[in-house]
Amino acid sequence: MPLPGALVGGRGLGRGCLSAAVSKPADEAARAAAQAKLAAEARALVAQAETDVQRARSRRALWLKAWEDLLAARQAVAGNDYAQAIVRARQASELAELGLEQLAYPAVK
Repeated sequence: MPLPGALVGGRGLGRGCLSAAVSKPADEAARAAAQAKLAAEARALVAQAETDVQRARSRRALWLKAWEDLLAARQAVAGNDYAQAIVRARQASELAELGLEQLAYPAVK
């Protein structure tokens, strides 16, 4: 009589251990690929935010909060916090665009 959990007919403990060992490198490779994709997206959004902020600044429509968000996005990329960099870069771009849109309205007297 075989022991419970013993290898019988190719099933049992041995099979699970092998699949776990094979999946670890695959998981690490997938995680590294996702991190690289996130890093590329963050860098692209920071570059776009740089452009948007510079355009708003040249027209004297830059809001302080847009500048602060751009600085925070740069720091997040430097610290490898790509999710935060994406959020802050998008915010900086949006605020820079709003500053430019504000130029279409008359000044308050």
